[in-house]
Amino acid sequence: MEQMRDVLRNSLSKSLRTLGAIDRLAAAWPVVAGSAIAAHSEVMVYEEGTVVLYVDDPAWRPQLESMCGKLVGDLKKVAGVPITGLRFEMRPRPGFVPPRYTQK
Repeated sequence: MEQMRDVLRNSLSKSLRTLGAIDRLAAAWPVVAGSAIAAHSEVMVYEEGTVVLYVDDPAWRPQLESMCGKLVGDLKKVAGVPITGLRFEMRPRPGFVPPRYTQK
């Protein structure tokens, strides 16, 4: 099973090269985190090496924080984006527009 996961991660990494950083991170997150974690979290912002993930349940936050080192390493490898850290925030209220979607 672990070998298949590595094959999928390598294949995804190669196919993401043409995308921007935030899209690469968003596409890589479910593969890196796994389906259970990805169902409760989402990559939303990438700024200066920090990835901000929104979490939908407070119970998931401490679990994600305890896995931060492994998640950073795997996400860097699969997404091919330089990452210095992850920050987990509670999902904002409905109607909130994250900074990556705002027009300047």
